[in-house]
Amino acid sequence: MLEEAIAAIAENGLAALTMSGLAERLGTSGGHILYYFGSKDQLLLAALRWSEDRLAEERTRLLARRVAADRKVDLFLDLYLPVGPRDPRWMLWVELWARTAGNAELLAAQDEIDLGWQRDLAAVLARGAAKGVLVVDDPVVAASELLALLEGLSTRTVLGLGGTTRDGALALARRATGRLLG
Repeated sequence: MLEEAIAAIAENGLAALTMSGLAERLGTSGGHILYYFGSKDQLLLAALRWSEDRLAEERTRLLARRVAADRKVDLFLDLYLPVGPRDPRWMLWVELWARTAGNAELLAAQDEIDLGWQRDLAAVLARGAAKGVLVVDDPVVAASELLALLEGLSTRTVLGLGGTTRDGALALARRATGRLLG
């Protein structure tokens, strides 16, 4: 159900998503969906958590890999960036950002998820710095800065702004991380 909701949001945006439309896609009733989620915001939050839980599992596997720090950073970039325009995961984030200011629960969830990404990237950067492979004074600050860049590149890629492509975004992110290599 959540995967289908994410696909519907990516196709037409959250504003166009109705519980009855989603129910029709799923072959169920809108009341059934509302019973489980209560509102569109709750559906959005559940879909976001479901999507991000899968990515957190991938990050955990990435962190456990025995590869050089620069390769691990590159794998992190690859995991973070959208696969292309209208990437369902990233379209969900765009919709979330638009609703976060007025919803404390969405804001808390966004913050929690962002901190997970930052914590994991900071760990990668700290290990690389400890081995002398990366030049990082403060891994937490460096992770925060790099994630801000990645969010901007991801937003441009997923919305198709300025002709930004995944390959172009990845090249820019690699250039930025290249400054961290010792």
